Amino acid sequence: QVQLVESGGGLVQAGGSLRLSCAASRSIFSVSFMAWYRQAPGKQRELVARITSGGSTNYADSVKGRFTISRDNAKNTVYLQMNSLKPEDTAVYYCNAVGAYSQYNYWGQGTQVTVSS
Repeated sequence: QVQLVESGGGLVQAGGSLRLSCAASRSIFSVSFMAWYRQAPGKQRELVARITSGGSTNYADSVKGRFTISRDNAKNTVYLQMNSLKPEDTAVYYCNAVGAYSQYNYWGQGTQVTVSS
């Protein structure tokens, strides 16, 4: 199987930036999309950003214009650049990879992002 490992989380003041990374243990074939989800205490898990194998992206309305998802296929890594962070962005962020035709569904262990007011 493929392991996804997130990194780059931490504590940051409101208005600051963080760059999350998600590294795959090996190349992933027939990928449909890579995505970042997050879950805050007392809230449901939500989709934050998604990128397809062709490079198309979409974002949750709450992060649109502030977050950017990207991929580096040579490094088997997907990134989430988070700018203008708000306290409501505080959550555990999870990396997700879904194969074409939902052939697979891989998840990372999560990385904590805390934004102070």
